[in-house]
Amino acid sequence: MDRMPPGLIEVLRPSLGSSWVAYGTNYRKAIFIFISNTGGEQINQVVLEAWRSRRDREEIRLQELEPIIYRAVLDNPLHGFWHSGIMEERLLDAVVPFLPLQRHHVRHCVHNELAQLGLAPRDEVDQAVLDSTVFFPEDEQLFSSNGCKTVASRIAFFL
Repeated sequence: MDRMPPGLIEVLRPSLGSSWVAYGTNYRKAIFIFISNTGGEQINQVVLEAWRSRRDREEIRLQELEPIIYRAVLDNPLHGFWHSGIMEERLLDAVVPFLPLQRHHVRHCVHNELAQLGLAPRDEVDQAVLDSTVFFPEDEQLFSSNGCKTVASRIAFFL
């Protein structure tokens, strides 16, 4: 959505409204998934502040993040949802923020990839993948900048 021209998404608005029937088609069982990177920096800031306050990442609630995400989307004139009736009328059922992953999450991804390959977890592979992963912020090195996206391709280098 952050790369879609503003206004274009409005073609779906009738399908998301209360009538459920648009252009002769019933959309009651349709599922629309809109993906965006907008708000990522704000989400990372909330997670970092929680960590600094000694709160677990898992303690962060959607109620804390949802207004921040909506604000980031609605304040961005280049975002596909900018000035969108879909956002203004709150026609989205759910917002699912993706929180940054910590080292132990990345280690789980390594173990899952190894299991997919039929291999047992190996400490040296875990450590090699973690050492080759970029973490932020620079001082604390807490969160993976790519999540687990690059784990599968990195494992091949260390087997």
